Amino acid sequence: MLAAVCPAYGPPEVVRIEDLPSPGVGEGQVRIRVGAAAVNYPDVLLVANQYQISVPPPFIPGSEFAGEIIELGPGVDDFAVGDRVTDTGLYGAFAEEVVVDAAGLARIPDGVDDHTAAAFGVAYRTAYHTLRSVAKVQSGDDVVVLGAGGGVGLAAVQLGVQLSAAIIAVASSNEKLDVAASYGARHRINYRSDDLRQQLKEALPEGAAAVVDPVGGELSEPALRSLRHGGRFVTVGYASGVIPRIPLNLVLVKGVHVLGFQFQDVPPDEFARNETELAELLATRRVLPHIGAVYPLAETAAALRHVADGKAIGKVLIDLT
Repeated sequence: MLAAVCPAYGPPEVVRIEDLPSPGVGEGQVRIRVGAAAVNYPDVLLVANQYQISVPPPFIPGSEFAGEIIELGPGVDDFAVGDRVTDTGLYGAFAEEVVVDAAGLARIPDGVDDHTAAAFGVAYRTAYHTLRSVAKVQSGDDVVVLGAGGGVGLAAVQLGVQLSAAIIAVASSNEKLDVAASYGARHRINYRSDDLRQQLKEALPEGAAAVVDPVGGELSEPALRSLRHGGRFVTVGYASGVIPRIPLNLVLVKGVHVLGFQFQDVPPDEFARNETELAELLATRRVLPHIGAVYPLAETAAALRHVADGKAIGKVLIDLT
């Protein structure tokens, strides 16, 4: 099988295409022919050995994919050959075939293609659990979304609109903001051309109910300042590459809540509710991922570079058909 391989840590350009033996299928596992895989910023960090978890090279990067089961291992009873499924892991997705534990698989709804399924997973689940269970967004809330053109940010825009929130989209280019507006963002702020703190103050004279921050860096403090008393600031990730330092006096004076998102911290009953609601949004096509770029497997390094340079709008995919 052909696969994108990281032979040694470094920039995206170290990744190369190799012809490898198909992996063996063990107890409780399935082999999947991958149709599409999504490129996420942590994939870039893993290749550079800058993620919080290290994967010894050589390894196949890629954390989420969609495809069709082509072989069942012993003890797999809940799936059949031919089932279309999606999954998320730490690595291994940028390959024509992948072997994973069947326990983590999710079936792709009828009528949803591999590209849509691969693009929907991590970003939309992260955004929805953040909005519903951490930011606790209610109808009519003003919500600031940083990095509103990226995978998680644009998902938060779309899903926040579905929750009847008023979305203030913050991004690095007018092109990204135009896409966010097309999905219902009420206000647009280009932080590279505008003073973010001033623009947020003008857009939100009463303050925001919540901030969703997958970016970090210099954007976090002015966004935190935009919150109303008792507002909720949710840190999701640091796509800027810089972990912000927040003056704690702002938290004290404004009475705001600073929270972090992790899947395992969502209460089980809320997690189940959120997953059911999200699956319904996808199945009914009320929310579909914005796919900004698609690369063939042979151009995996270019796809990673596209994401690393902050050029991605919505999701970037690797097509393996």
